[in-house]
Amino acid sequence: AFPGQQGYRVLMVDVPVAKASEVAATIESTASDFGADAIPTAQRLAEFHAVENTYLSTFQTLGGLGLLVGTIGLAAVLLRNILERRKELALLRAVGYGRGDVFTLIAAENAVLLGWGLAVGALSAFVAIAPAAIERGARLPLTAGGWLLLLAVLAAGLVSSLIATRAALRAPLIGALRA
Repeated sequence: AFPGQQGYRVLMVDVPVAKASEVAATIESTASDFGADAIPTAQRLAEFHAVENTYLSTFQTLGGLGLLVGTIGLAAVLLRNILERRKELALLRAVGYGRGDVFTLIAAENAVLLGWGLAVGALSAFVAIAPAAIERGARLPLTAGGWLLLLAVLAAGLVSSLIATRAALRAPLIGALRA
């Protein structure tokens, strides 16, 4: 009837629950030439939520992969940082610091940097999502899972720092001291 108008047409009908199936059958039978399809609102909303949940799970998976790549990148940066500081480590060892002292020094330094990085990142994420959460009346995602994720990133960073420090201290530092 109106070929210039495109898109879907939606007709919402407010009927008592007892008559819903009767009205739906009447709409579908009398308007079948126009392609009418009566769908309950709950079913229609469930279909929309299914699509929304698919997008959310996709972005959650991508976020997890990003976190994994970031953790591997963190380990690489920490290893490179320690390898670049071999001269400094060799000098510390030459003036009397033991392996354990140097190991503790570097681990503590990396723990402080990692802690501050996580704190600044969490604060910036909070600032980014707070206006949207407040506007929509939603609560902020300060759940046990969020804290567990922060602790997991901290633990992964500390473990990679310890592995990188251990690998650098195992190598002979005489060449670095001569350089």
